[in-house]
Amino acid sequence: MRDLIQQILRMLVDHPDDVRIVEMAGESKLVYEVRCHSDDIGKVIGKDGKTVGAVRALLNVIAARGNKRVLLEVVE
Repeated sequence: MRDLIQQILRMLVDHPDDVRIVEMAGESKLVYEVRCHSDDIGKVIGKDGKTVGAVRALLNVIAARGNKRVLLEVVE
């Protein structure tokens, strides 16, 4: 799932090499922290949060198959 997030976000940003994703796993929850170049944060979040919301929705569908929850956080 980490690779999927990274692949999607790298296509959206101007500095794809600066996209960093940290995965923290719990018993029933996965947390992904996304860090990117400061100029690209707006592109990752999108207008009114629609881009990051769409990525979160996609991750939740994938995680629901394994009875897990996923949190995606954009960190500055």
